[in-house]
Amino acid sequence: MRDGNRGTAGEGGVDRRGFLECMRWAGAGLIWTAGGGLPRAALLGSALAEPAPFSFAQISDSHIGFSKPANPDARATLVEAIDRIRALPQAPDFMIHTGDVTHLSKAQEFDDAEQIIKRAGIPVFYVPGEHDVIDEDRGKLFLARHGEGSQGAGWRSFDARGLHFIGLVNVVDLQGGGLGALGQEQLDWLARDVAGLSASTPIVVFAHIPLWLIYPDWGWGTADAAQALALLARFGSVTVLNGHIHQIMQKVEGKVAFHTARSTAFPQPAPGAAPSPGPMLVPAGELRKSLGVASVTFRRSDEALAIVDTPLEG
Repeated sequence: MRDGNRGTAGEGGVDRRGFLECMRWAGAGLIWTAGGGLPRAALLGSALAEPAPFSFAQISDSHIGFSKPANPDARATLVEAIDRIRALPQAPDFMIHTGDVTHLSKAQEFDDAEQIIKRAGIPVFYVPGEHDVIDEDRGKLFLARHGEGSQGAGWRSFDARGLHFIGLVNVVDLQGGGLGALGQEQLDWLARDVAGLSASTPIVVFAHIPLWLIYPDWGWGTADAAQALALLARFGSVTVLNGHIHQIMQKVEGKVAFHTARSTAFPQPAPGAAPSPGPMLVPAGELRKSLGVASVTFRRSDEALAIVDTPLEG
């Protein structure tokens, strides 16, 4: 694996039918696999019957420093998430964290998160969430800890086992309503980054705010995502992994599969189900069923694309 600096999402949000389709995906018992260089999926039981050649884990929205009633101890639930990864029958090759490592961009919060996450014992690649760039220098603390090998506000790319991974940053200059934005400098970098790749190269993009318009009224989308996706349109397989909304939603548009991950800290309401987004209280004993991690494994199969999401409990 090499880390370094190599080299549309629809309009108007999700209607009821689209939302129900996304939720149907959330229950799929499939695991990502790859063979012959192309990502596919297998039924969970059959996929685990033989060793996986390559896998990685995703965690998101740890919000270390958060201690309100929705979760009085976000550190404890992050520990549980890391323990889930440590308990996997095969250790992932690496882990990605799709942002909001901290809640208030404080040095102690970054330090606490790092101490917990390093217990996984595998490399970790980070992109910031909006809660990671609210320090006085707009992300300096994040970059000091997790910016090695990145450019700009923390974007990066690397190759692993024939796949090309692209970490994007869409939280620095939020647009109206809180929509994410990549900006022209990063889009220009992305164009250069993928220019020399074969169209058969599987692409995995990870960022904090979703790159499809889930619910614009809450800022759940990225204003200039269409420009980024246009640069990836020639590739035969593109997977986009995000956090931010603290719940599982999936959508497939052509050759692009979008997936959002649970938080390790607290859930948020479904789109439009509350006056605004934010930490959501759940009944006593139910919190850990709403939190979790994602395990992504690549192998050849004939099944549709999907990702295995594991709750901390249940």
